Amino acid sequence: MEKQSDLLLDIQHLHTAYRLQGDFYDAADDVSLTLKRDKILAIVGESGSGKSTIASSIIGLYDHKNTKVTGDILYNELNLVGLNEALFNKVRGDKIGMIFQDPLASLNPLMRVGDQVAETLYYHTDMDEKARHARVIELFNQVGMPRPEEMYMNYPHELSGGLRQRVVIAMAIACKPEIIIADEPTTALDVTIQAQILDLLEDIQRQSHSGIILITHDLGVVAETADEVAVMYAGQIVERADVKTIFENPLHPYTRSLLNSMPQNEDEDEDLHVIQGTVPSLKNMPRTGDRFAARIPWIPASAHEENPQIHEVEPGHFVRCTCWKSFRFEDQNAETEA
Repeated sequence: MEKQSDLLLDIQHLHTAYRLQGDFYDAADDVSLTLKRDKILAIVGESGSGKSTIASSIIGLYDHKNTKVTGDILYNELNLVGLNEALFNKVRGDKIGMIFQDPLASLNPLMRVGDQVAETLYYHTDMDEKARHARVIELFNQVGMPRPEEMYMNYPHELSGGLRQRVVIAMAIACKPEIIIADEPTTALDVTIQAQILDLLEDIQRQSHSGIILITHDLGVVAETADEVAVMYAGQIVERADVKTIFENPLHPYTRSLLNSMPQNEDEDEDLHVIQGTVPSLKNMPRTGDRFAARIPWIPASAHEENPQIHEVEPGHFVRCTCWKSFRFEDQNAETEA
C-alpha cells in the first residue's frame, strides 16, 4: 500500500467552467487525478481537450470573474480550490512551479533573465541579493545554460527558444517545488532541443523527488518520459493507466485513434490514420452521452452508455464508457463485413 506522503496532489471531481455570452460551460468536467512523488503524469489530448485548463486550475491562474472552479484540488490537505490570493501566492512558485508553453510570452521583455529568476527567490526566500545571484548562477548551470554569468545579463529576445525555455525551467525550480507543471514545454522547439529539455526535466525530477504534470499532445514525448498517463477528450478523462498499459493495451476508441495516428517507422508507405471530425467547441460540446461517438459513427449507438462512467477494467486501468468493447477501426469493419 502507498504511503500517504507519496501523494502530492489529489484532484477530485474538478469542474472548471468559463463564461461565454453569459453562461458557464465546463472545460474540465468532473476530472479526478492524483500525482505521486517521483512520478511524471502526462495529460494527453488534442487542442481543446481541456489539458491546460487543469493546469490553470491547479495553479490558480484564471480570470476569477469569468471562471467557476468547483471540486477539490488537495495539496498537503490544503484545498487549492477557492484559496485566497494571498495564500495562493505563497504556494505558487514556491511549492508548485509552472513551466509555460511560450517562454517568450511568459518572460518580461524589459527585465534581464537573471533578475527574473532572482525575483522568484526574492518573494519566496529570505536570501540576500548576493545569495540570490549565486543561486541563479547555480540554477543556470543546472539547466545547462552556457556561460551563466553572461546569460544572467541578457534580455529574453537575445536568447534562442531553447535557452529561453531553460530560463523558464530555472524559474520554475528555483525554490525546489514539490510539484512542477510543464504545459507543452517543447512545442516551439526543434527535435534536438526537445530531447534536451525532456532529459533535463527527467533529471530534475530524479534529483528533487518532485512530481511532474506533463501536458502534451505528443505521444512520442509521453512514451519516453511519463510514468502514468491520463487521456483527455472534450473536458473529460477517457482513459487512465500506467504508460506501459496505455501503449500496449489501449482500450478507449479515442486513445486507440490517437496511437494509430502516430507515424510508424516500420512501414514508411503506410498512410497515417486520420481521426474524423474535430474536438467540439466549448459551447457546442455535448453534455450527455459519449462525447466521442460523433467521430466514430460506424459504432452502433447501443454500444455507448447513456451517461458514460469511468470503469476500472483491470487494476489501475480506468476507461470511460463501455464502447471500447465494440470498437474497431472503420477499415477493420469493412474487412469484417466483406
